[in-house]
Amino acid sequence: MQIRDLPYSDPGDPDVRSGPRFLIWLGRNQIRGQLKAMSWGLLHQCSIAGLPLGVGFAVQAVVDRSGGRLALAGGLIAVLGVLIAVGDTMLHRTAVTNWITAAARIQQLLARKTAELGSALTRRVAAGEVVAVSTGDVEKIGWFVEALSRFAAAAAALVIVCVGLVLYLPSLGVLVALAMPLLALGVLPLLPRATRRADFQREKAGKATELASDTVAGLRVLRGIGGEELFLGRYRRASQEVRKAAVRSARMWSLISAIQVLLPGILLISLVTYGAALARDGKIDVGQLVTVYSAATLLLFPLRHFEEIAMAYSFSRPSAQRAVRVLSLSRVARPSTVDASPTGDLYDPVSGLMAPEGLFTAVVCGDPDEAGRLADRLGGHAQPEVTKDGAAEDGTAAHEVPSVLLGGVPLDELDLDAARTAVLVQDKDPVLLSGTLRDLLDVPSSGRVTAGDALSAAQCDDVLNALAQASVDADGDPMNTRITERGRSLSGGQRQRLALARSLVTDPEALVLDEPTSAVDSHTEARVAAGIKALRKDRTTVAFASSPLLLDLADRVALVHRGTVVAVGTHRELLRGEPRYRAVVTRETDDEIPDRPRKDEAIHAIDTIEEIEERA
Repeated sequence: MQIRDLPYSDPGDPDVRSGPRFLIWLGRNQIRGQLKAMSWGLLHQCSIAGLPLGVGFAVQAVVDRSGGRLALAGGLIAVLGVLIAVGDTMLHRTAVTNWITAAARIQQLLARKTAELGSALTRRVAAGEVVAVSTGDVEKIGWFVEALSRFAAAAAALVIVCVGLVLYLPSLGVLVALAMPLLALGVLPLLPRATRRADFQREKAGKATELASDTVAGLRVLRGIGGEELFLGRYRRASQEVRKAAVRSARMWSLISAIQVLLPGILLISLVTYGAALARDGKIDVGQLVTVYSAATLLLFPLRHFEEIAMAYSFSRPSAQRAVRVLSLSRVARPSTVDASPTGDLYDPVSGLMAPEGLFTAVVCGDPDEAGRLADRLGGHAQPEVTKDGAAEDGTAAHEVPSVLLGGVPLDELDLDAARTAVLVQDKDPVLLSGTLRDLLDVPSSGRVTAGDALSAAQCDDVLNALAQASVDADGDPMNTRITERGRSLSGGQRQRLALARSLVTDPEALVLDEPTSAVDSHTEARVAAGIKALRKDRTTVAFASSPLLLDLADRVALVHRGTVVAVGTHRELLRGEPRYRAVVTRETDDEIPDRPRKDEAIHAIDTIEEIEERA
């Protein structure tokens, strides 16, 4: 796999049973790149190891005053220099390719998982953790994949050189061969502690990243309530914990580095002392001593790869574990048995919520979190929360909880694309990607709703005027005006209406809206609600809301209490006859019981309006 061939047509099915198994899966999927890097690494390492042989020949040729052998030694050194340059260049090229392709594979896996889970992803995993995995953790995992081939080449070179030294000069080669395993494995007892400290550091860093991400996302709200200093203090404490953990981890790695300097130093001193004694007694030549000493010195270079692979693994293992936590999430679905997209009523057997085909149904929940979970469930995105004993929150077995039905067809029996086409859920906090307004509205759709109709229904006239004035490069066309990341240049109400227009353009069989008008004023809210009802005529629409302006325009209203539909009717019927509904819609509390006559007067006013409408 070359960088120019990215992205992968299929990144594969990862092994998400554990972090180490995920790393093994990555390495196995890059076996060709790993073998190629290992081959170039062997050429590089063995060429370096061959330099002492040429130097030894040259020294011995000078001692023997042999010009021919000196020229031969010089030619050997020149050839080895060329091989070192070629091997090092190609090793770097292939190793970096392995790094980038591994990181790209992980990024594609994360993107695929994000598309599969949709808004349910951040409900099941913290947004900061997803950010940490897709940025820093990807780099750490790629580092380990890249270092693996260089470590394998270094280990093979050590074995080859040690065997060669034993055959070349057994008296000193055996000493080097026996010492190398001790040098390579001498720090092994320290690695578990270093790994634990590195894991702790990465855990602290991940929490700090989550805190920073959440703080930035809510910065506008924090400023509104004057909470910047509070969260700044929290992040300062979190960053100090990261710093302390990093210092403790660095101390351990410094100790490992010091040992890897001390032990080779002892070997070289012993080698020189023993070799000098042998040369003095005439048992070995000076050139042979120089050759063995030079080889032992150069062997310290591949030994460094043992420290690097240990560090890479200690940092990549927790990163891989975090990646596994995200990639192991799934949309549980049975094999598809339905070919076409179904039509009909949208029904949730768990809550009893029914959204008849072609009608505008409003849903009122006293708990906003419950509304979000039910909205995700209607789109087939979220699964029931499972407790430690394997049961759902309602006490039933997790696998026995029935799926939402569309036209009598379970959504989890549909392919993901078919399910998304049939039912679209707009989250309470929709995200606008950067790009032009035309790009924003260029989404898969039925083709029956134009961008202009959707913008008009969502009451985006003021947004279009603001966009037209904001960019001089758009030639006065708001559709060509660029929207900043997450629509940060727009107000909350403007972002919400543009996101609503994007959802209306798609024109799905069933559209589920979670608080679609929570960020607009009452006058705009009434017009938006009327626009939605008119544009979605004869299409199934479900809106989670508690605003009387929107509820009064709905064809039917369902009250959900503790996860179950307890009342169904029109807004005015429920306001008159259902106290729990009235408490949610009018924000009534126990402290407001003395104000009951005023609420009764409001209901009487509604009755009067109905009579006037009937007479008209």
